[in-house]
Amino acid sequence: MNLTLKPLLAALLAAAGLGLAAPAPAQPGPVVAAKPASAYSAGVVYDWMYLDLQFIQQTPGFSPPVAARALGYLGLALYESIVPGMPGYQSLAGQLNELSSLPWAQPDEPLHWPTVANAALATMTFLMFPTATPENKARMLTLERSMPLKYPQDFDPNTVTPDITNRSETFGKLMAMAIMTWARTDGGHEAWGPIRRSQANYVPPSGTGKWSATPPAFAPALLPYWGLNRPMVLKAGADCPAPPPPAYSEEKGSAFFKQAQEVYDISNAATQEQRQFALYWADDAGKTPTPAGHWAYLTNDILKARKASLATAAETFARLNLAMSDAFVAAWYTKYTLNVLRPVTYVQLVIDSNWVPTLMATPPFPDYPSGHSVQSSAASAVLGQVFGANTAFVDNTHNDRGWGPRSFKSFKAAADEAAASRIYAGIHYRFASDGGKPQGQCVADKVLALKFKP
Repeated sequence: MNLTLKPLLAALLAAAGLGLAAPAPAQPGPVVAAKPASAYSAGVVYDWMYLDLQFIQQTPGFSPPVAARALGYLGLALYESIVPGMPGYQSLAGQLNELSSLPWAQPDEPLHWPTVANAALATMTFLMFPTATPENKARMLTLERSMPLKYPQDFDPNTVTPDITNRSETFGKLMAMAIMTWARTDGGHEAWGPIRRSQANYVPPSGTGKWSATPPAFAPALLPYWGLNRPMVLKAGADCPAPPPPAYSEEKGSAFFKQAQEVYDISNAATQEQRQFALYWADDAGKTPTPAGHWAYLTNDILKARKASLATAAETFARLNLAMSDAFVAAWYTKYTLNVLRPVTYVQLVIDSNWVPTLMATPPFPDYPSGHSVQSSAASAVLGQVFGANTAFVDNTHNDRGWGPRSFKSFKAAADEAAASRIYAGIHYRFASDGGKPQGQCVADKVLALKFKP
């Protein structure tokens, strides 16, 4: 990349209101051959991912779909920033929805890939968390500046000259800005605001079997237009449909009634194990890094335990995070197309007028399909392809909450438990849990079909 791009980068950063400075003028230094991204550790990735997951938990407005979107763009920015240093790999530009091109590094100007990744993740984190507290924005700056001290083996000053550092920071920031330019047009960029400016207030459709606000808060519908966002890999939210749910019926012998009765019976007599599963996979916004953050956390741990390279971590998070982001778009499209009422509404109408789920409140959006099921199935399918379908792992996501560590024999086993947990919690029918699985698999299949290599 030509250094004449620095004035452009400085202007872009200033326009974005970032607390980041464009790199200082480069000092002359010896010509150094760049090592590939696979020659470095993934330390930069681990630290940024753990910090971003904390920000998801601590920043208002980061409901599960918004969190998955942020992770999607973070994973893409990481991959695209260092893919020029991954021989045999290629950019995803031209494959992703409406993303035709991205900057590319000049082959005759060596770059230092940990510096590139650090700059790209720092910039994208600032852009993805515009409402973060001043304290958390300061943590972003501190982490960005501390990387050479934390990972001296990756930031050797004897080989990483000031000139290379400067070029690398410039390229990483420019890549993040280019991806953010694309992100701003996806329809989800202002989701943390109370009302999307270009759309009217949402009024749920009325009718038999249709969703309505649920107790105890009777909160308005969450992100009713999210399913109309531009996905990253899918062409639209409708590209991966869920199978149709059973026909609505209040007859006691009907399939729909039996499913509601099952939720009611389990809720009234849940075993200790079922209660544990429900609470473990709740992944509530504001209290945890949300469902997508849960899968990102355990993936980060696996990569760290395996001492993955920077290149491996970048490819893994690109695949995983793209899938989870698109899974929420597909799920939300189906939810607000079918508008199936929640179990609490059905049970109060037909079975027991005084019943409410005892473990947690019902989330404020339609039932079908289960978002946990869709995104967990998508995540597990991607991770099964990356690490192996029968990979056993330890999940430490909720250790600090006293709910772990927990061991799983495979990613699918974890995903199946996550899906079933919503039945045990009393907030989804079994058909919502089961119906989300093929939808999530469809999303994963489309992500896994991307050509990371020519």
